[in-house]
Amino acid sequence: MNFLLKAAKVIDPKSPFHRKTVDIQVENGTITDINTTIKANKNSKEIHLDNLHVSQGWFDSSVSFGEPGYEERETIEHGLEVTAKSGFTSIALNPNTFPVTDTNASVGFLKGKALDNAVTLHPIGALTTKSEGIDLAELYDMQQAGAIAFGDYKKSIQNPNLLKIALLYAQNFNGLVLSYPQEDHIAGKGMVNEEEQSTLLGLKGIPALAEELQIARDLFLLEYTGGKLHIPTISTAKSVALIREAKNKGLQISCSVSIHHLLLTDETLKSFDSNYKVLPPLRTQSDINALLQGIHDGTIDMVTCDHQPIDIEHKNVEFDNAKYGTIGLESAFGILNTLFEIEKTVSLLTKGRLIFEIENNTIDIQGKADLSLFNPVGDSTFTEEHILSSSKNSAFLEKPIKGKTYGIVSNGKIILK
Repeated sequence: MNFLLKAAKVIDPKSPFHRKTVDIQVENGTITDINTTIKANKNSKEIHLDNLHVSQGWFDSSVSFGEPGYEERETIEHGLEVTAKSGFTSIALNPNTFPVTDTNASVGFLKGKALDNAVTLHPIGALTTKSEGIDLAELYDMQQAGAIAFGDYKKSIQNPNLLKIALLYAQNFNGLVLSYPQEDHIAGKGMVNEEEQSTLLGLKGIPALAEELQIARDLFLLEYTGGKLHIPTISTAKSVALIREAKNKGLQISCSVSIHHLLLTDETLKSFDSNYKVLPPLRTQSDINALLQGIHDGTIDMVTCDHQPIDIEHKNVEFDNAKYGTIGLESAFGILNTLFEIEKTVSLLTKGRLIFEIENNTIDIQGKADLSLFNPVGDSTFTEEHILSSSKNSAFLEKPIKGKTYGIVSNGKIILK
């Protein structure tokens, strides 16, 4: 199908059309013309959207659905529709399914379910069999089937020798290893940040030390083995400092931060709203300040919405019994756009492509049309009406947002809200 995007402002520093308002002709998935004014032909569908902006397609490195095994939370088909309408053209899908994504067949299943979709789905394979942390999974076979990285979602590798072997082995095929930052023996049965609020609320705490100790261990291992290590969703000031130091040493280390950790503190837990029960737990304002500084100086490589749908039976219960996680695809752009200027927001939503070695297409004539469509202006409040996911567990309800997403052009298709 052919499209003509009318009066679109390009946000792409690598494009010769950066910051210019142009018409963009897309034919069979390729940008065939970019000009101030392009006359539509009978085979093209004209797209007129208010204050339309376009950028390279956004990528999120940590998305969970439910299928297979937890379809009541989210199916792949519907989840990808939500993804597209939220402005993302590519996602990395976590292996926290049932069964766990730990074989080439399970990776192939996920790729097959997303075949011929506007959104490109990149599976993350489990690092260990069944994500049990005992034996390495079939890493090379999964990479050959389409897995882009390997990690056990929200489960730390407690055996340091296992992580050492994984980092050594993955170098044979340039594999990226993910290590969730939590020392479980220190975290114990905690569920919120161990600080003043945990004491006031009578909830068991997870100290920042649990995250920082694990990161320090992993960085020592990386320095010993070499290879590539990604630490997802860091949340403390000391974590930022540790990773900054490792980067200065020249280690191949990258990290991400969840968007909710850039906005929400453990003060929000006063309401005992289980939508705020996330892992890592919400920290303090001083941690947020350090995370924001880490983004500005490049220590933190990317942001993620860490989208994790949880059905109402497991979320709308007592705080102690509720499962961890919040959805975030629908709110990602609107929240980030309140924290950063538009070019920084777009950069944060696309930088992960480099770390995960996802195709990165500059907006130019004869380039692949992989575009996110959005309007960066307009203040509003995020409400349930904005939620497209099957599960409604959002930590951003009633939070201010700025701008809105229109959809995507990708894989020869256009998806609009």
